[in-house]
Amino acid sequence: MNWKGQSLVSVQELSRSDIEALLDTAALMQEDPPAYASLLSRSILATLFFEPSTRTRLSFESAMARLGGHIISAPNASEMSSAVKGETLADTIRMVSGYADVIALRHPRAGASAEAAEVSTVPVLNAGDGTGEHPTQALLDAYAIRRQHGSLDGLTVAALGDLAYGRTIHSLSLLLAKYQGVTLRTVAPRGLELPKDLAAEVRRLGLRLEPADTLVDAVADSDVLYVTRLQKERLPAHLPRAPGLYAVDRAALDALPRHAIILHPLPRVDELPIWVDADPRARYIEQAHGGVYVRMACLAAVLGASL
Repeated sequence: MNWKGQSLVSVQELSRSDIEALLDTAALMQEDPPAYASLLSRSILATLFFEPSTRTRLSFESAMARLGGHIISAPNASEMSSAVKGETLADTIRMVSGYADVIALRHPRAGASAEAAEVSTVPVLNAGDGTGEHPTQALLDAYAIRRQHGSLDGLTVAALGDLAYGRTIHSLSLLLAKYQGVTLRTVAPRGLELPKDLAAEVRRLGLRLEPADTLVDAVADSDVLYVTRLQKERLPAHLPRAPGLYAVDRAALDALPRHAIILHPLPRVDELPIWVDADPRARYIEQAHGGVYVRMACLAAVLGASL
């Protein structure tokens, strides 16, 4: 793949071969991190986050540090940048692209990363844009799945939770659609189903979508259970915001095959009880840690590093 100088705004920009190349690179980096310790020693990453983040921001910064690069950060850009003074996102990006070689941007508005990429003189990596997408999260999800199952082809993935406003499942569904014979079973509270336009698109691309009435029905013979939290900060006022609308329970785990894995993009609230951590199929901590190596691979790709 040749991604030097390019931005990563949407999973739709990635071919299957691009995805596999990034995952292969991530695996090499995880196997021998010291071998890549000076790969980006002259590069600077700017993490520009207009929304709170723990895993995404810190894993991007850890990834750059592990590659020998440097980081400048605005972790609370909505309150601690010139956005408070009324500066537009476009002007902010024009300025920051003069200070760094690559930008990781999180923003509450869907489409913000595409807007940023249009005006930036350096690559922009979408670190989550509102209800839109989160492409590097989908890549690390795929990395966790591939490490367990060897391939994504032919798998059945059960997705539980807020599928309407959760950007992680939006990107993951688009990624799964690039593989052969994949089924996505969905379980969501009323009003929080996968958006109709996205559902139509992934079906067009070949993903089999199967809405399920219950989680027990969805996880039967599934290879992956992917759980997401209620996106309270994004829900329209007419939709319920109370916790407890859905959750993994013991009946679902009893129905989930032994070979399956349980993933969650995190943070979790009450949809994934703490007691699930003891289940050997729980892989969400490992999933999050793998994000460092996936983001190392993304940074290396857009900065044109020679491996």
